[in-house]
Order: sequence, then structure tokens, then C-alpha cells
Amino acid sequence: MRSSSLLLLSFFIGVCDVRGTSDFRICAFNLHNFGESKTKKSNVMHTLTRIITRSDVCLLQEVRDSKEKALPHLLDHINRYDTEHVYKAVASERLGRSDSYQEQYVFVYRTDMVTVTDQHQYPDNRPGDIDAFSREPFVVRFKAPKTAINEFVLIPQHTTPANTTKELDALYDVLQYVRRMWKTEDVMLLGDFNADCAYLAKKNRKNVRLITEKSLSWLIGDKTDTTVRSSTSCAYDRIVVHGEKFTRAIVPFSAKPFNFQTEYRLTEEQALEVSDHYPVEVVLKNATYNVSFSGGISLALTGTEQTAVQKSFQSMFFSLFLLSHLVFQLLTQ
Repeated sequence: MRSSSLLLLSFFIGVCDVRGTSDFRICAFNLHNFGESKTKKSNVMHTLTRIITRSDVCLLQEVRDSKEKALPHLLDHINRYDTEHVYKAVASERLGRSDSYQEQYVFVYRTDMVTVTDQHQYPDNRPGDIDAFSREPFVVRFKAPKTAINEFVLIPQHTTPANTTKELDALYDVLQYVRRMWKTEDVMLLGDFNADCAYLAKKNRKNVRLITEKSLSWLIGDKTDTTVRSSTSCAYDRIVVHGEKFTRAIVPFSAKPFNFQTEYRLTEEQALEVSDHYPVEVVLKNATYNVSFSGGISLALTGTEQTAVQKSFQSMFFSLFLLSHLVFQLLTQ
């Protein structure tokens, strides 16, 4: 009787087969002065590795790797930790107005999930506003065929606190520049914008086109705390999306900080050794969610339909299994 029930269950599963793919995650993380000295702290490197390998593409900021040793060490650590994927990185040149303090933007990505199709260092020479940024954006275009968006552009920015309002407004010019250059509407701006508290006064927000432009969606809200210190509560780190198609490709309410202190049970002191910021993350919808029926009929779903369909079929399979079990019990009595 048990084998007959299992046979019937196999039949139902064969009639309707549901397949989905895992979430595609993008993150932005200010590593707070990441250099060679930080790589020598094994506990810090382990936590950084766990955080970064949560995502398919992760923007790293405040990378201060003057000897070009810290980033290779981090990549090696990441690839030894997560053997299911191969990670690579694409990095900007060292940026900053002062020779004594410079940073790099670094994108760490899974090679089986995305391909870098283009990269561009923004020249920051706009007439009338030359040198608007301390660390001008390093723009990267990715192809991600397993996502609903397929291809997108990421514009990173770590603003200078004393110049936050001007740099955020100038980011709007960068967006227009990238749209024209690559003829795309699917753009995400992300990073430590310092877009809150004392660095961005409420009275100045009306002067920031990146905020006032209605075609842009700010996914991290103003009341969200992206800082580690318990003494602060500021939404410094942000994710902003341009393009209707890109906006639709975002899993609703998935944009949020990742509180690694709570997740990994660290004290505040231990967490601050890693960074004084939480990474901010967002999840993209899968390209398709295939439901295949016997006879060659298939249905491709996208977006929020995926989870509902999966749960419905799981419930249906369980109900059918119980029903088949009861039927065979009656037949064999």
C-alpha cells in the first residue's frame, strides 16, 4: 500500500513540475577604512566574508588598499569560504583630492550569476561644476540573465560629509550622463550617501534633484538606521532606482540594512571592528518561474507570482498525497 501511495504521488509530481531559482541580491557596504591592517584580523575577515557572500553583486566602499594587497587577500578568503561560486572584483582607480587619503570603489560579484559588460570612470569635468565629487563615481554595467531585469547599471557614490548636498545633486547629472552614454534607463545608484542627520539638512533636500525627481525610487527610507553605533540612528546608506522596468524587477520591501551584529551575535565593539555601517541590500526578481505540465504545456511567471505559486503547489501536492493514501486504505480494506 505504501509503495502504491508513493507511486501516485510521483504521478502527480510528474504531471506538474515547479522550478524556481534563488534570490539575486545586490548590496552596498562601507567597510570603514579597509586596508592591509584589517586583513590581519581573522575574526573581522570571517565576518566580512560572510556578509559579502550573501550577495551576487556587492559594492565595497572605503577600500584603502595602497599596496594592492588587501583586496586580493579578501577575494581569496571569499573564494575559499564559498566554494559554490567563483567571485571576482572590478575596482576603480584610487580616488580622492588628497594624496594622503584616497579610496576605491570595488564591486565583488559571482561570475556564474553576472558578467561585467562595461565600466567607466566618470570624468567629473562638467562645465560650470568641475570636480563636483571628492570620489567621482565608477560606473559598471552588468548582465544578469537570471534576473527579471537581465541587464543593469550600478552607479556607486561615497559622498564627503561636508559636501553631501552638492554631491547628491551632482549625482543626478551622472545619471543623465550614463543614460545618454549607454542608452539605458535601468540604473541603480547606491552607497554611503551620508544622506541624513547633520550631513543633509531637511531644508536642503528641495535643492537635491536626486531627491525631487519623481522618476527615482529611494528604496531605503529616511527613518531607517544604517549605522552600527547605538548612539546614532541615521539613514546614511541608500539605494536609489531609476527606470520603470528596473523598479518592477525589485522584490517589494526587500531593500533593507543587514544587521550583522544581531545576525552573528556580536557585541557593538566587535561589530565596529568590522565597520560602523550596516550593508544595505536589495533583492531582484528572477527572470522566470516555470510551471510545466505533462503534454508539453508550460507557464512562465515572474515577480511576486513566484512565491504564491510555489506555496500553492506545495500545499496541493501534500493534499493529493494524503488523499491518495486514504483512497488506497479504503481499497485495500
